Order: sequence, then C-alpha cells, then structure tokens
Amino acid sequence: MNMEFIEAIHELEKERGISAEVLFDAIEAALISAYKKNFVSMQNVKATIDRQTGKIKVFAYKAIVETVEDEKQEISLVDAQKINPTYTTDDMAEFEVTPGEFGRIAAQTAKQVVVQRIREAERGMIYDAYINREGDIVTGVVQRYEQRNLIIDLGKVEAIIPASEQIPGEICQPFDRVKAYVVEVKNLNKGPQILLSRTHPGLIRRLFELEVPEIHDGIVEIKSVAREAGSRSKIAVCSNNSNVDPVGACVGQRGNRVQVIVNELHGEKMDIIPWSADPVDFIYNALSPAKALGVYPKNEDYAAALVVVPDHQLSLAIGREGQNARLAAKITGWKIDIKSESQARNQSLYPEEYLINAYQEGYFDEEPDEPYDGYYDEGYEEEGYEPENAHQEGPEQEGPEQEGPEHGIEQEEEQESSGQQEGETVEVLAQQSTDIKG
Repeated sequence: MNMEFIEAIHELEKERGISAEVLFDAIEAALISAYKKNFVSMQNVKATIDRQTGKIKVFAYKAIVETVEDEKQEISLVDAQKINPTYTTDDMAEFEVTPGEFGRIAAQTAKQVVVQRIREAERGMIYDAYINREGDIVTGVVQRYEQRNLIIDLGKVEAIIPASEQIPGEICQPFDRVKAYVVEVKNLNKGPQILLSRTHPGLIRRLFELEVPEIHDGIVEIKSVAREAGSRSKIAVCSNNSNVDPVGACVGQRGNRVQVIVNELHGEKMDIIPWSADPVDFIYNALSPAKALGVYPKNEDYAAALVVVPDHQLSLAIGREGQNARLAAKITGWKIDIKSESQARNQSLYPEEYLINAYQEGYFDEEPDEPYDGYYDEGYEEEGYEPENAHQEGPEQEGPEQEGPEHGIEQEEEQESSGQQEGETVEVLAQQSTDIKG
C-alpha cells in the first residue's frame, strides 16, 4: 500500500507539475491536522513520511521539567530519562505516538488540507511563471465575454482583457487565437489575476520583435512607438549596422513582415519611419506621408516647433481629425504647430529668407528619400487634398496683344515715369518683391 502511495505522489507530480517534495510536505501537514483532531491531548507533534518506503510516523514533543504543571506540554525528567538517559531539563523529549488508524473525520480533514496545499502550490507556480512576463506578449484562446471583459485561456490560467484595453470595433469569436500584451499580474486570494491589453503600444513593439529577426538580434532598434489602437501607428526605427536598412528590414520583402502584424491587428495601418538624432529631421520624417517645406524650433529647449507645409498638403499633414499630427507629436515628444505656406507668410511667423530657401528646396531641389508610407490611410485623400502639381499656378495667362509702335512708346514713357518715383516708393516695391515666389 505504501509503495502505491509513493507511485501516486510521483504521478501527481508529472500531471500537475508540482514538486514531489511539496506534495510530501502537504501530506505531512495534513497528518498533523488529522492527529490533533483525534488526539487533542498532544499539541506539539510532527509527522514524517519516508520518501522511499512511504512509511508514516508521528512524533510528539514535550518540554522536560522538574515539576510537571501541564501534562499536555511537559514531562518530568524521570519519565524522559526512561525514554533516553541523556535527556536533561530544558530539553525537548521526543517519542513516537503513531496511531493504528485515523478516524473518518480526521481522514476527511487530511484530504481537505492536501487539496488546499496543492491548489496553493499551483497558484504559486502560475504567479511565479507570469510575474516575470509583465511587459511581454502571450498567445491565448478566446473563451467568452463577461460584462464586456474578454476572457482568454492561457492554458493553466485564464486572463482578462478589460473593455478599456480592447481595440475599438474588434469582435473576437470563441476559440479565436489572439496575441496580447501582459500589463499586470496580481496575486489575489482566489489565485493570480493576469491583465492583458490589445491597445498598449508595447504590443506593437513585441510583435515587431517576433516578426523581424534584426530587432530580436539588436541590429535594428525601435526607438519609439505612437499608437491609436485600431486605426494607425507610427514606429521610429534605427540601425546599429550601417549596412542594414532599418525601414526595409521591418517592412520585409514585398511587405510580408509588416503585413503579418497588420493582419494580427485587423488592418491597423503602420507607418515605419527612420529615427534621427536631429529633432528637425525626426519631425520631418514623423509627418510622413506629408512633406514639410521647413521645420523651425520655436525656443531653445526644443519643446515646440513650427512646421511649414505646402498649401495643398496641409490636410495631409494634419490627417483625418488631426490623427497624423497627433501621432507625430507623440512619437517625437514635441509640440508641433503645422501651418501652410500662405499662412506662415501672411502671419509673418518666420524670417523671409527662411521662406525663400524652404520654398526653393521644397519645389526645385531634388526631393529627399521618403520614409516608408506604403500603408498610409487612403482616407487622407479627402476634400482639400490636391495632386502634387497643385502648387503650380493656373493656366498661363494670355499675353497682351501685339502692340503697335504707338503702344510701345506709351509703355516706355510709363517705365520712365515709374523709374522717377522709385526712390519715393521703396517700401511699396519691397512689399511687392516679398510677394514674388523664388
């Protein structure tokens, strides 16, 4: 019978994943509780189980004194020396009190203690396993909805995705497999509680680490993430190897890497932009797919910046309901004030030489390489969005009709008269020259 007991302990160890030593300790504690139920006269007792044979022994302990006042706790020196002649006062006498059998109530008590200890051991193992996974990603199976909270089965434990951490508009069906971000692990009386999130920016970071080996190996680094769950995200990446293109590594061949993440998040758009240590360049990249004419810090601590964009790209830079501008501000940590070219000129927001240089660079110089924007929302092409050549003025105005000699003489006289007034109208001509582009 005892060998069968030992085999059952090891079988339970394999099935529940609980150490056999933990089970032996639980059973010994249950035997002590059962013994005290039947033999109330003994208070200090200890139960031991032989790990090889399964033999059970119960020992009682009493303090050795000259005069016994409490027979439940004390024993006289004379009686103690009958058990062991080496005992002296102030020692604890040990003697075996193993009963022949336990009563039914005691056995039931032992069973309850064993079950309780096994549950506590399982909860402790689950808590220890997930407390170190805070900030990591887990995969689970959708079970059900409970008061708008989504219950996810992680195998040995159920986790919760609160309504506030669910992607707006996303509906998960039972038995769907989903990936979620571990926000917090709590150790409650009922067991460990694991809180997950589908909206946390860390989910984007972990998904890219799974799909992009260069990020996992540290060759490509994600510097910052800005996200509006269910709609759009921006990810700033850089490379620690000059031979590796960080944006291309994240996108993958024909976009296969980023497409896996987009599918996992049910179509959420991804803007992957190159990170730059220069805040001006970083803001320029963050506003993709819009192209800025110039980025001008407003103060010395670089807390805010003015961004000037062409008139026809103002709505594209701001984005639908201001989304593109909000994400750019989040990912850069700057307050970004976006103005169109005409607004900046009319409000005199920066020196005129900046405007001329920015205008010429934006329209006539070779355009810089664009950050990856293959997944920008087609909704940007809304009312107010114009083609790239919209900055060009309308059809060329027809020139004046061919003038005869008389008309030519009158034109020369007008030029001479305007030349005479040049010294008197310097301010007027300066204002007119300001309005001339490039």
